[in-house]
Amino acid sequence: MATQLSTTVRNGMLDSVESTIGTSPILRLRSGAVPSNCAAADSGTVIATINLPSDWMAAAASGSKAKSGTWQDTSADAAGTVAHFRIYDSGGSTCHWQGTVTLTGSGGDITLDNTNVTAGQSVTITSFSLSAGNA
Repeated sequence: MATQLSTTVRNGMLDSVESTIGTSPILRLRSGAVPSNCAAADSGTVIATINLPSDWMAAAASGSKAKSGTWQDTSADAAGTVAHFRIYDSGGSTCHWQGTVTLTGSGGDITLDNTNVTAGQSVTITSFSLSAGNA
């Protein structure tokens, strides 16, 4: 039998992610491949930068946690195809979370309605969530 955690423990683990990263983190949408881990150097070009809301994730429920508020860059930094993201602390210096970006419905960790971005266009995150395993 595999190890199992209660929903309460899974929710606590998820809520600690937001409190550890802190309020008002910075999300950068980038071109190119996802680096091997969060400690690795950035890769690709920054396509869009989003200053996330102070309370950027909803409270965990049923072992899952979703974005809270509007995640939007009203004027993209550069043109390109968004392929991955990195979430940094509010100072923008420490990467705490990274993953893939795809079109809505294509299975990425973050989904966008359009991954081909033109400099200056508005970019809005349509979906983002985190689930804890070991249910």
